[in-house]
Amino acid sequence: MDDGTDVECRIKGNFRIRGIRSTNPIAVGDFVEVQGDNVSCTKDNGTNTLWITDVEERRNYIIRRSTNLSKESHILAANIDQVALIVTINHPVTSTTFIDRYLATCEAYRVPALLIFNKIDLLNDEEQAQLGSLRALYERLGYPTMAISANNLHPADLLQQLAGKVTLLSGNSGVGKSTLLNALFGKEMTRTGKISDAHDKGMHTTTFSEMYFLHDMTNHDAPVSGALIDTPGIKGFGGIDMQREEVSHFFREIFRIGHDCRFSNCTHTGEPGCAVQDAVFNDEADENRRIAMSRFESYLSLLGDCTETKYR
Repeated sequence: MDDGTDVECRIKGNFRIRGIRSTNPIAVGDFVEVQGDNVSCTKDNGTNTLWITDVEERRNYIIRRSTNLSKESHILAANIDQVALIVTINHPVTSTTFIDRYLATCEAYRVPALLIFNKIDLLNDEEQAQLGSLRALYERLGYPTMAISANNLHPADLLQQLAGKVTLLSGNSGVGKSTLLNALFGKEMTRTGKISDAHDKGMHTTTFSEMYFLHDMTNHDAPVSGALIDTPGIKGFGGIDMQREEVSHFFREIFRIGHDCRFSNCTHTGEPGCAVQDAVFNDEADENRRIAMSRFESYLSLLGDCTETKYR
């Protein structure tokens, strides 16, 4: 509410069936209209319950393919200023395919993305070199990156990236989102979990999305504006609402170099005179004319989603 109090809200029955194609008609970050005001609100254990009657038009949102086969999509968050994608080189491994699919979705919905590489204190020399290579790759594409250890975090290092913004925290299970959130606030905001010893994979600890306001921090002298939206860990990221001919638009370097293809509708999958394939396979190409194999493979993977009913 306007006075800062929390009020339980429920969705009216007819609101649930208004042709909504997502698993969640309302997402964290939505601005909603409610009814109640002592007329149609009910009492549950002494708490006022308001009824949500409508959702204001969203400025943007981040969406993924739903695992629920009866629906098409799941909205992770709405009305956000940026995504902070938490990834790890190891413990567990975050695949470049997952990173690229997520970044492509951010491009599709015009949401800026920040890549945060966590758990750098656990990396050996070879993994540190891999970290450097990946940061160089994504920074060359224009994506800002950070390398941190949430267990030894200096909050000021990250707050300048978060201040004044509504930020969606996302990533695979086990990459340290909950640990990072607790470190930022200086207290336990959400439960953390352990990595599976058998598979070196994360296990879900956050079970629902929740927004935390930065001015509620207790470990800083001056209050900070903005908010963080913590989401459950994602094992895979399936694209949705993308047309096959548009997928290349969401890979910055492929879109740029693709202008030089012989055919304007080139899909970069074997057509003659394809500048993109030349940029992938020509080792002698100028650095500004190269496309990393990992990025091209991610593009092909997402392209396949447009013609096949599969989920990653």
